[in-house]
Amino acid sequence: GLLKHEGKAKFGPAFRQWQVDAANFNIDGHYPVRELWGRARNCWTKILAHESKSVLVVAHNAVNQALVATAIGNNYIYLLRRVRGNVGSNWCRRNRRERSVFTYVFTFVDVSGLGTEYFRILLQSNCGVSVLDFIPHPDGGSPLICLNRLNQTPGSPVATGSSAGRRTSRRIILVCQGSTQDSEATVSKLGDQQMNMLGVIQAQKTAELLLDLKVSTIISSPNNACAQTATIISQVQEAADCLGADCVPRDVEMKNIPDLDVAEIFQPSTKDTTDISYLRPGWLNGLDDTVTSALRERSGQAWHSLLTELSDESEEEKIVVAVAHPVAHIALIGHCLNLTEEWLGSFHLDAGSISVVDFPDGPTGRGIIRCINYTAHLGRWSIPITRSTVDDDSF
Repeated sequence: GLLKHEGKAKFGPAFRQWQVDAANFNIDGHYPVRELWGRARNCWTKILAHESKSVLVVAHNAVNQALVATAIGNNYIYLLRRVRGNVGSNWCRRNRRERSVFTYVFTFVDVSGLGTEYFRILLQSNCGVSVLDFIPHPDGGSPLICLNRLNQTPGSPVATGSSAGRRTSRRIILVCQGSTQDSEATVSKLGDQQMNMLGVIQAQKTAELLLDLKVSTIISSPNNACAQTATIISQVQEAADCLGADCVPRDVEMKNIPDLDVAEIFQPSTKDTTDISYLRPGWLNGLDDTVTSALRERSGQAWHSLLTELSDESEEEKIVVAVAHPVAHIALIGHCLNLTEEWLGSFHLDAGSISVVDFPDGPTGRGIIRCINYTAHLGRWSIPITRSTVDDDSF
C-alpha cells in the first residue's frame, strides 16, 4: 500500500475524485462505494431477522454510513410475525415507548433509502454511535424508521478537525432550545413557552460546550425559549476571557429570524394532529401534507438566511449558531440534505441537543452533517443512546 501523501503524488486526479465524487470513483472496473451500498442493503435482511431485545452493529465507519443511508426512508416488503415485548438498542432499536411492541421477522426486503451520493455526507467517526428507531406502524405494515442519533462520539463534536477528511472554515451549529414548561410536549402547545429549570441547565451546558469555539453570530427564533437559550450562549461567549477560554472578550452578533419560528404553522391543525407529542421519534409522519409543505417552505427561507450569513467573507473562520425548536431544525436538516417533506419523519431531535453541519467547499457547496441530536454534553441530563431492558409493565 501507499501512504496518503504518496497516493496523492502518484494518483492525483483519482485521489481528488475519491475525495469529492466517491460514488463515481472506480478502480479496475469496481465502484467501491456502490458495492458498499449493495452490501449494506443485504446486511439489513440479516440484522432485522434477530429477535433479541437489542441489536448492536459494530462495523467500519464507512459501512455504518451505508447502513444508516440505506435504512432511513426505505420501503420494506415482508411477511410479519408478532412477538410481544419491550425492545431497545444502542444502535438499532425498535420502538421504546409503546406498551405493545412487536419484533418483526422479514423474509424479503426492498430497500431504497439514500443513495451513494450521500457517502461522506452523513459522517461517521471512529467509535461514533448512531441510533435507528424501528417504530411499529399504527395501521400495520412496514415500521417507521427514524434516525434518532447520528455520530455521537466520545469526544466533542465541535472540536477542531476535518469533515470527511477535509478542513472547513464554515460551520452551522443547530442548537435546540431548552425544555419548556409544557410537560406534555404536544404540538398544540408549540407556541411561545418559557424554559423550565431543566431547559436553563440544558442551555448552560450547551453554552459551555460551545465555549471551545469562537462563535461569530447567533441567529434565533423570536420565541421565548429560543431567545433565552441564545442569550445564555451569548453571555458565556462574551465572558470567554474571564472563563479562561480566550485571552480577549468575544464580540458575538445576535439576530432574530421569524422564519425559524414554526409554531403558527401547527395552530390550524386538526385535533388529531395537535395531540401528537413531539418527543416521540417519527412524530412528523403523522402530520397533514399541508402542514409539512408549509414547514418546508418556511424552513427553506430560514436555511437560505443561514447560508447568506455564512457567506460573509470578512472573517477567516465563520461559525453560525442557530437556535430554534427541534421541529424547525429537522426541517433545516432536510434542506441541507436536499430532501422533500416526505422525509421529515426520518429524523428526531431532543431539547438541548446540537447538530453540526460543516461546509468544506463554502456555503455554496454541500453541507456535511457531522452529528445529529448530540446530547452527551448535557451530562446527567443527556438522552441515553441505550434504553432500559426492564419491561415497563413491571412497574
